Amino acid sequence: MWRLSTYLILGTLFTVSSVVLYFVHYLIFKDIHHIFIYMVGDLAFLPLEVFIVVVVIERVLSRREKQASHEKLNMVTGAFLSEVGNVLLVDLLNCFPKKNEIRRQLAIRPDWTHADFSKAMDFATGLELSPDCRNIDLDKLKALLIEKRQFLVSLLESPNILEHDRFTDLLWATFHLDEELEARKSLTNLPVEDIKHISVDIKRLYSHLLVEWVVHVEHLKSSYPHLFSLVARTHPFQEHPSAVLSE
Repeated sequence: MWRLSTYLILGTLFTVSSVVLYFVHYLIFKDIHHIFIYMVGDLAFLPLEVFIVVVVIERVLSRREKQASHEKLNMVTGAFLSEVGNVLLVDLLNCFPKKNEIRRQLAIRPDWTHADFSKAMDFATGLELSPDCRNIDLDKLKALLIEKRQFLVSLLESPNILEHDRFTDLLWATFHLDEELEARKSLTNLPVEDIKHISVDIKRLYSHLLVEWVVHVEHLKSSYPHLFSLVARTHPFQEHPSAVLSE
């Protein structure tokens, strides 16, 4: 990042260079009238040139860059879901006493519209159902997160996630739950306060996971219908998930 003094020095150098070149032009051709004609013409075109370069071209390039970054982030999200996210969606669902409510709200179907996805997003961001970690195998969850730790760390190397707080929050929630489980030598007969604490960590992770999953699935529906078709058949929030195409 350049300092203000750097810009002032550069501005002064360019201005002096311009004056020197105009002076050389005058010494050669002895035509001050010609110099002022082109100077005024250049100055008259300058506002339009600034508009074209700074506003139009920069906006087009910025939009393309954002689209490319967004596409790369969706690829990272897809890798996360395929590697660990989809397993967590299934396993952690059993923590919630009212898991049928989650299934009902997130039972994505092929005919879902943007309004349906928006409703699912509102439910995911405001998830109020309290989980109970005693309803799942914590040792199995711990083993899964330890197994996938290197993969999760590798995701942090992607520069695209630094610009997307939502996915970063999901990774931090996953790492935190991993650390909480590994910090305990035994996950059986935990004190009540530990159970409550881990349950809150699971709720935080699951809420972030649901949000990212809904966003990703809607993206697949609009951009990759063939991938969305598989998700619509296999996601855990339906009565009988199956990759087999029914007649």
